[in-house]
Amino acid sequence: MTYAISPALQRAVFQALSADAALTALVGTAIYDAVPSGGVPTTFVSLGPEEVEDRSDATGAGAAHRFTVSVVTTEAGFEAAKTVAAAICDALTDASLTLTRGRLVGLWFERAAASRDGSNANRRRVDLRFRARVEDDQPE
Repeated sequence: MTYAISPALQRAVFQALSADAALTALVGTAIYDAVPSGGVPTTFVSLGPEEVEDRSDATGAGAAHRFTVSVVTTEAGFEAAKTVAAAICDALTDASLTLTRGRLVGLWFERAAASRDGSNANRRRVDLRFRARVEDDQPE
């Protein structure tokens, strides 16, 4: 197994989201790896948790990355959050991302959960879960 591709995958996902015209029309540059302290926009996107499993085989090292991209908003209702979530899905599902290390075999949407944020009843969030299969191109 290798976790070494994780930074390259995260960077590529961030770049894909930041370059997507439909998504940036909705949230501008409010796409974060780490949500900034202080004031944040009404609606923003945040890269979230990740779980990785070994998917190495006889041909080399590989891994399955399951990661979350969250939409957080204080807009009334869930429509705004779901519209942004749909744009994220369109940008990432089956995307052909170029990694600085390794290669992306595939990227798929797995599931989503829409909820009120427990810390603030006026805040809504949609957590999107994706699965990426990667292979390393460097020997372990």
